[in-house]
Amino acid sequence: MQVFRVKKTSSESKARVGYLFTSRGVIETPVFMPVGTQGTIKSLTPEDVSALGARIILANTYHLFLRPGPDLIAKMGGLHEFMQWPRAILTDSGGYQIFSLAQYCKLTEEGAWFKSHLDGASYLLTPESSLEVQAALGSDIRMPLDACIPYPCARQEAERLTALTTRWEARSKKAWQRQDDGSLLFGIVQGGMYKDLRQRSAEEILALGFDGYAIGGLSVGEPRALMLEMLEASLSYLPRERPVYLMGVGTPEDILEAVWRGVDMFDCVLPTRNARRGTLFTSFGKIAIKQARFKDDQRPIDPECSCYTCRHYSRAYLRHLFLAGELLAYRLNTIHNLHFYLKFMEEIREAIDNDCFASFRRHFYEKTKGGN
Repeated sequence: MQVFRVKKTSSESKARVGYLFTSRGVIETPVFMPVGTQGTIKSLTPEDVSALGARIILANTYHLFLRPGPDLIAKMGGLHEFMQWPRAILTDSGGYQIFSLAQYCKLTEEGAWFKSHLDGASYLLTPESSLEVQAALGSDIRMPLDACIPYPCARQEAERLTALTTRWEARSKKAWQRQDDGSLLFGIVQGGMYKDLRQRSAEEILALGFDGYAIGGLSVGEPRALMLEMLEASLSYLPRERPVYLMGVGTPEDILEAVWRGVDMFDCVLPTRNARRGTLFTSFGKIAIKQARFKDDQRPIDPECSCYTCRHYSRAYLRHLFLAGELLAYRLNTIHNLHFYLKFMEEIREAIDNDCFASFRRHFYEKTKGGN
């Protein structure tokens, strides 16, 4: 089965437009995956998300494992049926959430022991059980359990966790092969902020053989320049004929720079989380809708935006909703932010297709300098 095909490569950079083939359709890349942590994009219906142009979303194995549980979701026909989303779903392994709950977690050769953030109950998540949960969810792209490396991290510990990730991913590959259900499995490159460990991780994961490759352990608190340095190092060891997924990144600027360097897939909670906090992305930069200067501003969030929110509502009204704590503020802000991200990716693909990505990149930075 063909997994990925490059349609057009930029003559100015390593950016490319491609096709990712899944059991639920073809996805054009570079692509942004809205995050539906608990089987929902907060404040939106699946029909809303589809209408905004999303072709794939991300769901969270850790959270769905704890609530409502994989057995119930499987009984309901799988996550697609449960949440009424007919398009592709990528599920993460739960590794990052366990990493973020480090004080409640212990990593062993067997897997990750952790305490639930809901009730304090203890659980063991292994490479095999993570894939079992993802199979019960019925996701189209699955991720193996990995040991995310914090920043900063001493070299000896980074080396230990990188080696542990390789062993876990080898076990994950075997567990996934037994499932044989048409899903794709991506390998994850770790290595912390050490180039040689990134190289070692990439070589070991490549030797196992996966449908695509993800770069993990970035945007975990390190300076942006270091993040881009480690991204470039990781990309240099990965095959160009496979899709590359940068996990958990990020801002429009980070996405732009990662595409420039050859990344194909992204996910991040920023557009939805920021929407609920009143921060909105625009063609001229971010704005905080609660600011007093928008009190009687009749303009839309972004005069260049064609989303439902910008076509119907003023900044003044959105500010009022947000300050009043009205639920409609979350919905309208989320519609706008996700529209911005998905439209941004569409424009990136178009610029690569037309081989003018360098000018697109330059124009983006020129526009977002001034603000409005």
